[in-house]
Amino acid sequence: MNESLILLHTGVAIAGTILLILALRLEPLIALLCGSLYLGLATGLGFGGTTEAITGGFGGIMTDIGLLITFGVLLGSLLSVTGALRRLTEGMLRIFGAERSPYVFGTAMSSIFPAIYTDVLLVLTAPLGRSIAPRIRRDGRAAMGAALILGSELGLVLVVPGAGALAVAGLLHVSLGRMLLFGLLVTVPTALVTIYLYRLLLRGGLWNGDKDELADEDHDSDEESAGASESAATSPTGQEGHLPGLGVSLAPLCITILLIAGGGIAKVSGITSGPLAFLGSPLVALFIGVVTAYSLAWGGVSRQVASSAVGSGLRECGPILIITGIGGSLGGVISATGLEDILAGYFTSNALSPLLLAWFIAVVLHVAIGSTSVAAITAGSVLAPALGGTDIAPLLIALAAGSGALFAVHVNSNFFWMFQRLFGLTTRGTLKTCTLVTTLASVVSLGFVLLLSAVI
Repeated sequence: MNESLILLHTGVAIAGTILLILALRLEPLIALLCGSLYLGLATGLGFGGTTEAITGGFGGIMTDIGLLITFGVLLGSLLSVTGALRRLTEGMLRIFGAERSPYVFGTAMSSIFPAIYTDVLLVLTAPLGRSIAPRIRRDGRAAMGAALILGSELGLVLVVPGAGALAVAGLLHVSLGRMLLFGLLVTVPTALVTIYLYRLLLRGGLWNGDKDELADEDHDSDEESAGASESAATSPTGQEGHLPGLGVSLAPLCITILLIAGGGIAKVSGITSGPLAFLGSPLVALFIGVVTAYSLAWGGVSRQVASSAVGSGLRECGPILIITGIGGSLGGVISATGLEDILAGYFTSNALSPLLLAWFIAVVLHVAIGSTSVAAITAGSVLAPALGGTDIAPLLIALAAGSGALFAVHVNSNFFWMFQRLFGLTTRGTLKTCTLVTTLASVVSLGFVLLLSAVI
């Protein structure tokens, strides 16, 4: 099929999906499937090819992150019933205050935990973010959601050992030490400035809790059951005294993070060890964290409360897994159309300033195909062959590509739908947080990359 028609049909599919959800108020599950079916049939994949791309996209996402999501949600649920999240929340509020919490979250997550997959990091930190949100005077859920989004996405493409940052650095032959140092110089101020700008928008009336936050029975019942379990665990009827200390309660989370980070560091350092790779894999690390948290809940509270927390977590997993999988279906159809190669072929390395071009290519790719890492890597690969004929440092190209890849996480990204369910927002609210915040971060980070270009 003509490349222009593929681009047109992709735009119609994405815009149509958004309109079905926002204007006709269809469930995202139905709207995403309609968009996937339209795109596959309209671009000539055929009936069999379309259904194969949809099921393949769903299965591919579930293979990659299905168990990670499940274990991450279970870990959060178990940490809740031991009182760990409540006490950690209170500790953070005492040290930093509620109003500073979004800034602390955004910078800490993006700069300290880039080795952790974005999906895993999101499911690990969402319960803590949601528990802090009500303490913020105004629009707390939006502010904390913005912080978690930035914390998950910035480190992925700008800070080593984030997967996207590693790939782009390797592609452009940038030393990992320089990528880490200058990536942090871009990431930290980007997180702070973006959160500040976003909170200015919130004060201007951007957020409407009635329309932007979920109030459906399933979500409420999950929260109530989790809250009831934590209340039972920490009530003055004798349970509070048997709970482990905060350090012990947080051990499952710390063990998980250290194992994953250790595995990532070992991989970057070229250390080949079967046991280390096994323990450092996110699947095994999360499972160890879940087993540890379950043991603490069983011994520190009761077997009944621990089992109730697992049941609550499994009920919460269902909608998250389904909507994430359907988002993967749309991505699978987009991939089957060959859109990535089409877009890459449209760009040449001598059309614009290389930094702006790297950013723009990554923006277009990310908006079209929904993968932050793929957008950054493809943008870098387009310009890599021509870098020898320019005076632009490959490091700056890598940072510009990562910056552009942040632009506008929206409905064709499984991260968008995971965030919506984990943070309890409507599609409208998720567009106001996930999409708007990543767009702001992309523009702000480009500004810092251009500033760096003046001194490097």
